[in-house]
Amino acid sequence: MPVYIHIIGDSETDIWGLSGRERLQRMLKAFAGTRLVDNPARIPAPASALLLRGDYLFDAIVLDALLKAKTDLMLVSDEDKPVAVRISGENVHQVLAEFAGEGQNLSSLRRYELGELGLPNLRQNLKKRDAPYVLPISRNSRCNLESELFKRSYKGVTDFVTKWLWPAPAFHAVHFCIRMGLRPNHITLLSLLFAVLAGVAFWYGFYGSGLVMGWFMTFLDTVDGKLARVTVTSSRFGDVLDHGLDIIHPPLWYIAWGVGLSADYSLSSHLPLLFALILIGYIGGRLCEGAFQFWVASFDIFIWRPLDSFNRLITARRNPNLVLLTFGWLAGRPDIGLLSVVIWHLLSTGFLLVRVAMGWVSRRSCGPLHSWFEEIVGGQDEGKLAVRIFAPLKSRK
Repeated sequence: MPVYIHIIGDSETDIWGLSGRERLQRMLKAFAGTRLVDNPARIPAPASALLLRGDYLFDAIVLDALLKAKTDLMLVSDEDKPVAVRISGENVHQVLAEFAGEGQNLSSLRRYELGELGLPNLRQNLKKRDAPYVLPISRNSRCNLESELFKRSYKGVTDFVTKWLWPAPAFHAVHFCIRMGLRPNHITLLSLLFAVLAGVAFWYGFYGSGLVMGWFMTFLDTVDGKLARVTVTSSRFGDVLDHGLDIIHPPLWYIAWGVGLSADYSLSSHLPLLFALILIGYIGGRLCEGAFQFWVASFDIFIWRPLDSFNRLITARRNPNLVLLTFGWLAGRPDIGLLSVVIWHLLSTGFLLVRVAMGWVSRRSCGPLHSWFEEIVGGQDEGKLAVRIFAPLKSRK
């Protein structure tokens, strides 16, 4: 039998274009075995129910814990106000009346603060560590909440361009998209267009214009993901298009760059070899990452040890490689730019191969691997450089 969910009230303001009720409705679609009801009278007596306040911002991991709870409970905010109740259906109507009245009479339910739920901080999909949250929505807190959600939508471990250059402009770009009614798929399709145009420009040797379009494409690639996360908007088509584009276009750009080199450059006669090395380095790197996650550990290789997280900042992915190509063009030597990409790809893949081998040996000798994020101790590790960069413990509220 499904868990019946009823949302009580709504927020007085929108966060990233969504009211608290709308955001909860979108988030709850991702959970199987649930049924959202507007009228609590439709909840059958033997069923389990979850009551949520619509004027609070809930972390998805908190919703998941509440839905999986085996006992009746009441979750209270930091201000000691009831924000959610997990209850059996036969008591839901009495509880609903008390819940709407700030819950003074809900003494029969065990009260939990968020920290007592024992929820994990590690977010493997975003390669980061973030504390779960339940935050009140108000006009006064709107700006802070939008900033908080945006920061949480960012991957903790990524390349240095995405981590330090794009966040500020991407924040304003996401606001613009919401005001204009643009959806993530619109931005992804636009990034696809610029990826193709950049490749064509590289092919014909128009490196300057190609780099402008290429960098704009990488920016849009950041914007569409952040827009999707802060608005809880996703589609199968968009996911396939976004991830497929991310995987396919980088080596095609490098090959197009090589084709655009005129016969005046010394590398022109060695292009077939360079193209082969590009594919070896690119595909080899991806295979190393996949092999680690599927056969060695249950998490991404770049969050195994701090060394791996630092490596992700500069490893041979699109943005660091685009920096090398840009410097080559600015120096008037696009051939050297391409050669540096080839060399960096091979070095990066070699390093990943060594790390996969080390992980395999460590697993066989010491047991299952654990991410260094799981080993961070609050009140003790704040001063460590890796923690400050990839997993800051200071609250951003």
